[in-house]
Amino acid sequence: MNGATFFLVVNFVVAMSFGALFVVVARRSQSRKAAMWLGAGFCVASLSALCELLVAYIGPPRIWALGAFATVLCGMVMLTVGIGEMYHRRIDTRITAIFVSAALFLAYVIYDLPRGTPLHAFLYQSPFALVVLAGALIVLLAREHTVIDRFLGPLLLATGIHFFAKAGLAVAFGSGSTASDYVHTNYALISQSMTAVLMVAVGLTLLAKLVLEIMAVQKTESEIDILSGLSNRRGFDRQVQTLFRGTPNGPHAIILCDLDHFKRINDTFGHHVGDTVIRVFGERLRFNAPPGSAVGRLGGEEFALFLPRTGVDAAVQLAQRLRIETMTLRDLPPAINVTASFGVASVTSEHGLTEAYHQADQALYKAKNSGRNRVKLATTGFGNGA
Repeated sequence: MNGATFFLVVNFVVAMSFGALFVVVARRSQSRKAAMWLGAGFCVASLSALCELLVAYIGPPRIWALGAFATVLCGMVMLTVGIGEMYHRRIDTRITAIFVSAALFLAYVIYDLPRGTPLHAFLYQSPFALVVLAGALIVLLAREHTVIDRFLGPLLLATGIHFFAKAGLAVAFGSGSTASDYVHTNYALISQSMTAVLMVAVGLTLLAKLVLEIMAVQKTESEIDILSGLSNRRGFDRQVQTLFRGTPNGPHAIILCDLDHFKRINDTFGHHVGDTVIRVFGERLRFNAPPGSAVGRLGGEEFALFLPRTGVDAAVQLAQRLRIETMTLRDLPPAINVTASFGVASVTSEHGLTEAYHQADQALYKAKNSGRNRVKLATTGFGNGA
């Protein structure tokens, strides 16, 4: 086994492994369709290595040489379609079919041209380059760029350009007088080794992007309270920290709210009605929360709002509006009278957040003890009841 044959075997195994990995990742990824296209692309492209070996050792060379070209091209087209799906850029299937058909016809026409000539080499490699460069263009023109995107775009660009470089190397080193001679040339060793490096780099980068998306979704889901649709305590705390980093200078305000006699609702009407109350109340909080604020369900019937760059007067007004709207929640049985109590506190800095929570909680406690269905402002004794 010479060096080129070794790399052909390695490339086959690596490409098939990537194909299997993308299929597995597709089961958990929100970009399932993209992952399936990527997996199919690697699997189809891997077959080119088998075709090259059949050209060299079994024959007939023309059939398997054209098969090698077709499998690489179709595999790369699938990869580009997958990249398009990943970045929400649909590729026209009619244009793709015309391009693939024209490229296959071109490969058939140039098969009998002298190998290693500039005409043959560049005509052979150009379709591969164009397909990969199309994928690079999709990434580079994407609206949002993460660190992975900023690496993937140039990597695909380099991969596309490298096919033109391979054409130059074929002219410089020679690709064999016949297709069967290819695997025995120095050019084959260089070409397959370059392909191996770039294939692994592209495969790992695409895989990393999908895995990071899965992790981001799982993190988001772990911070969402399923019943209310709001952030849970962990998600709420993270949002507050993020808002503080963006707006360190106050004043800020925090509102704690608690549904009154919620246990009585569960005991009288059943937990399914209690769940409906939580859901509807959560929707009302989310609807009234100002843009850029954080809203969360801290547990049970307790909720919180963090209002960046908001004075306590505005926070109290919002709490009063929420208190009034709570008494007219929709989608509940007519016999249910739902009210809520609120505690409001000012937050001057992130270091004072714990104390602000404590003050808002004390104000909420006063609202409860004052007859419920009230808003109390921390340290001032402000209140307004129904």
